[in-house]
Amino acid sequence: MTTRSPATGPATVTWAGANARRLARQHLHPDAAATGAPFAEPGDAVAAMLGAHAQVLSAAELSVGLRRDGLTRTDVRTALWTDRTLVKTFGPRGTVHLLPAADLPLWTGALSAVPTGPNPFPEKARMTPDQVEAVVAAVGEALTRAELTIDELSDEVVARTGPWAGDLVMPGFQAMWPRWRQVLHLAGHRGALAYAPNRGRKATYTNPGCTPLPGAGALPVLIERYLYAYGPATPAHFARWLAAPKRWAAERFAAQAASGAIEEVTFGEDGPAWVVAGDTDFPDAPVRGVRLLPYFDAFAIASAPRERLFPGAAWERALGGGQAGNFPVLLVDGVVAGVWHQRRSGRRIAVTVEPLKPLSGARLRDLEEQVERVAAILEGTAELTVGPVTVGPHA
Repeated sequence: MTTRSPATGPATVTWAGANARRLARQHLHPDAAATGAPFAEPGDAVAAMLGAHAQVLSAAELSVGLRRDGLTRTDVRTALWTDRTLVKTFGPRGTVHLLPAADLPLWTGALSAVPTGPNPFPEKARMTPDQVEAVVAAVGEALTRAELTIDELSDEVVARTGPWAGDLVMPGFQAMWPRWRQVLHLAGHRGALAYAPNRGRKATYTNPGCTPLPGAGALPVLIERYLYAYGPATPAHFARWLAAPKRWAAERFAAQAASGAIEEVTFGEDGPAWVVAGDTDFPDAPVRGVRLLPYFDAFAIASAPRERLFPGAAWERALGGGQAGNFPVLLVDGVVAGVWHQRRSGRRIAVTVEPLKPLSGARLRDLEEQVERVAAILEGTAELTVGPVTVGPHA
């Protein structure tokens, strides 16, 4: 819901209206009539959510599939590895995402322009700016028209730069990694690296052949897309989503406001926030219905303020006190109202849902439909168990 004062002051947007519009624009709204035409391709769904977190690829497949009826994990894999309309690479916060291939120049241009902040590594492990540039160039050269495992890529980088790049100074998973690995995600942000299909159980990388757009042009577009998907939002919300400095984000928003590209609104009790200029229409009807979202779903991570999406006991049980994405979540009437998990055995997918409050008969029927949809996306058959009501972080 949106209201505007007679004195033409900033529009006032309620949390309920903002949440309903965010759900509708990602085709997660329980009322299909609120979402408009279905997404034509998996890449359209990924664009709408501003990237699907893909550290666990099956979670990304589910995120995409839940945003368009009839999609399966095979459709997402075909878009990624055969049609190449999706790219698996390092996205927001330096984490692995699926991004639309058509948008990769925009993403790499914007992400390359985000300040990196203080160097988090011990002094003996750090690289000079010249060494960073040498490694990124070496990665791009080694991966051009090639698909290499991380060990093969490491050999190529060291051969092209020098032994210093291979010094084992980076703490890894139960091992020490070579020095150059600290800029692996940066090579992705520069458009020099993306994932290729696995070779057996090993990940491989390739050069996607992407030329990043200039950051000065890409960043304003990314801000507008973020506000279209998740607005109203503040610079602090944007900074958290992107893992960027708050002051830098505030400066970028101020520049966008000065150009007339974004406008200020009053976001209920949360005060001033921003939307794309003229994008001030919000639904009046409250959200009613049930949805299931997987690990690290973009909606749960990017929607702010988090305490509104994760009210009451959900803050501890489903958010762990602040870290979004660690649990698949149950949405009831648009907010988090429980967690769930699945276990696969062949085609059988056993889904256990743990609500924070008992569900009505109508909600249980909605939940059964959602579980069937999850199983269809994962190309299996569903078995639902509604677990005990859980109200604490260790229940």
